[in-house]
Amino acid sequence: MPDATPVVVPVVVPFTPSERSIMRPVPLTSRRIGVIAVGLALAGGAVACGPKSGDAKASDGKPAKGGTLYVLNNQPQEDFDPARLYTSGGGNIPSLVYRTLTTRNRAAGAAGSKVVPDLATDTGEPSQDATVWTYHLKDGLKYQDGTPITTADIKYDIERSFAPELSGGAPYLRDWLVGAADYQGPYKDPKGLASVVTPDPKTIVFHLNKPEGEFPLLATQTSFAPVPKAEDTGTKYADHPVSSGPYEVASNENNGEHLVLKRNPQWSAATDDQRKAYPDTIDVRSGLDQAVINQRLAAGVGNDADAVTTDTNLGPAELARISGDKNLAGRVGTGHFGYTDYIAFDPKVKPFDNIKVREAIAYAVNRTTVINAQGGSSLNDPATTFLPAQASFGYTPYDPFPAGATGDPAKAKQLLAQAGYPNGLTVTLTHDTNKGGEQGPEVATAVQEALKLAGITVKLDGEEHNAYSDKVRTTSTEPGFFLAGWGADWPSGGPFLGPIFDGRQIVKDGANFNNAQLNDPSVNSEIDAINKITDLKAAAVRWGALDKRIGAQALTVPLYHPVYKRLFGKNIKNVVISDWTGVLDVSQVAVK
Repeated sequence: MPDATPVVVPVVVPFTPSERSIMRPVPLTSRRIGVIAVGLALAGGAVACGPKSGDAKASDGKPAKGGTLYVLNNQPQEDFDPARLYTSGGGNIPSLVYRTLTTRNRAAGAAGSKVVPDLATDTGEPSQDATVWTYHLKDGLKYQDGTPITTADIKYDIERSFAPELSGGAPYLRDWLVGAADYQGPYKDPKGLASVVTPDPKTIVFHLNKPEGEFPLLATQTSFAPVPKAEDTGTKYADHPVSSGPYEVASNENNGEHLVLKRNPQWSAATDDQRKAYPDTIDVRSGLDQAVINQRLAAGVGNDADAVTTDTNLGPAELARISGDKNLAGRVGTGHFGYTDYIAFDPKVKPFDNIKVREAIAYAVNRTTVINAQGGSSLNDPATTFLPAQASFGYTPYDPFPAGATGDPAKAKQLLAQAGYPNGLTVTLTHDTNKGGEQGPEVATAVQEALKLAGITVKLDGEEHNAYSDKVRTTSTEPGFFLAGWGADWPSGGPFLGPIFDGRQIVKDGANFNNAQLNDPSVNSEIDAINKITDLKAAAVRWGALDKRIGAQALTVPLYHPVYKRLFGKNIKNVVISDWTGVLDVSQVAVK
């Protein structure tokens, strides 16, 4: 998940503005498609590693059915078509309407990083080499009109996701499915994908180009939701989609700006043990000022007492005020999502071709000042590993260049001397000019000041956001030293390490995220070996070991894992925030 663009807004009492927006783009491991924004599927961005997840307390009393849940968001839930949605873990708002073959476990903290069955009876039956995956549907599955859900409908939505007019969804299947690379969707090729087979209405089989032990995690994406062919209205489908989940779309104004969901009478909890579906209605309003959202949630007047946000974070000034109010402090949820902000190097650019120079910078960095530049320790955890600090990613604690919280300039100077720069050197750090951004001038200045103590003079090269993104993602213009960030589409080391360090994912003529342009056959081979493992816990151990091995090469300098905190209304019950999405799960919330 590449860099984000924070939103800093003017504020009125009682809060000052949020210093960081949570809207982040998502990573794509496809070598053909660029970055898609993740304000995404969650209807609210992902949030990152931090204190214990799900640690907030909602109103007293047992949750009950009824009432209206109000969702106050900054970013609209655009393109509410399951083929176009880029959803991690089945999403949040979308997963109330669209069920998928598998989904994320709706539980707080680490338990929420597990994949579980949804429409399917299990998480999938792999062939011996994990190149064929078979799923069977549960009994009694129905759409909102009472007609049965079939595997042909799932196959059809997968094929729709390849249509150019419905672009925007996750790209993995184009790379993974046999014969899918040039497929243009069912509108142009009604024969469909031969690699997705439905031998009967309750069975679907996927044939892959290569072993993919994490296919059950991919099957949580909304492209695996059913869409009946007879009801498909192409680009207009999002206005009146056919629901397979506990809610159906009552109205969708201005492409997700105002979305109202009502109960789907055909949904049965007997076939769905994940979604609680307590409220009768869910009213989602977007395009709101972030500061206003927090003010409304804090005041809790009228309907705002029954409201949550899935995309607006609290900033340090707001948190400082809230910490002095016991009632408000009890209404702050903390989320975890796998994301790392880091320094990236291109070793093809001098002097970063010298590992001693890269090591010197790793020792010189002062993570404390970097974290302070991004809002302080309540909103960021220091990072010494590329993988986020969560077990599902394979997190293995290590620090190849132990410099403590504030850096070790003396050690850095020693390494510079060994590299042939006893009198120091001058380098250029490229960053985004977005103030408050994770790759912005505040972080760049903190790095500049720390490296100065080690004898490294840093010239800052600030680029406007779009120009910055183009520059650092194009191999021909990529600078040798710049700020970056990455997150995963699901909680595993695969979509984290693969796009950044797999040499076969280097893109010469498009969006490239392997900034070090590492093409190490042994690393590529290990990635392939781990992808064959269908035991996700065993795979996680291998991802952690690979992270440690690559980390020793100083191709990146991990800086911090962001932490996000959000307010919820005073009548909200049953707050669940998992380590998969890091955002309050609206499928669990009650207002009664």
